[in-house]
Amino acid sequence: MTHMLRAFGGIIHRELLRFVHQRERFFAALVRPLVWLIVFAAGFRAALGVSIIEPYQTYITYEVYIVPGLIGMIQLFNGMQSSLSMVYDQEMGSMRVLLTTPLPRWYLLLSKLCAGVAVSIVQVYAFLLIAMLPNFVPGIDDFLPGIDLPASGMLLLPPTLIVTGLMLGALGMALASMIRQLENFAGVMNFVIFPMFFLSSALYPIWKMRESSTVLATICEWNPFTHAVELIRFTLYGEPNLFALFVVCATGLAFFLAANWSYDPARRFRAGRTSA
Repeated sequence: MTHMLRAFGGIIHRELLRFVHQRERFFAALVRPLVWLIVFAAGFRAALGVSIIEPYQTYITYEVYIVPGLIGMIQLFNGMQSSLSMVYDQEMGSMRVLLTTPLPRWYLLLSKLCAGVAVSIVQVYAFLLIAMLPNFVPGIDDFLPGIDLPASGMLLLPPTLIVTGLMLGALGMALASMIRQLENFAGVMNFVIFPMFFLSSALYPIWKMRESSTVLATICEWNPFTHAVELIRFTLYGEPNLFALFVVCATGLAFFLAANWSYDPARRFRAGRTSA
């Protein structure tokens, strides 16, 4: 157990050091959601009015509605970027070194997954701090809309971020485990990220999507990212969403099992020799 805890701490420490030294990764993680919050929300505010829907108790602005979706965006991109480092590790050999330890493969993958989640939580709270800044600093609300979020929801958010981060990170890990070349992963990452993000409730309620297309609304309802966003949304307002929690946990477990099965160097080596 001591050896497992030491390895777990070492993997997380290594990922956090990598994050600290890659400052552009931190700023890039903030630029994406802030662009949506500042630029796109201003244009969509009039076109996409949001009525009273759960868990909100009154009418809300569009900026308030998309905050959970932007939090999910941060975790989705971070999960894919962390998985991108796994592709590097496969090529450079650092993961092969870790796999020589007596620890089971699933534990090493889970430790790396938790390290990515820890980084995503730091990014999420940095984004929320900037989004709420106009409420405390006068004079900057002309270009940055102030977002009012319940303080209780901010305190309840970390466990939900862990669950959603594990699910999205496991998805990226499963993809990274099945891809051998770095160039291919970049294309697959875009193929997964954008459909998951746009075909969800991150930017608009599903009922509004159903007004234009029933098929697209059904796809949104089946999208695991939708349930991750809704779990974050309900948690921010102190409301339970057990169905979303179940879907996130079930899909996260399925993604992780797929990653553990596919990330087998011996099987990949045998497959490579067979194809050769």
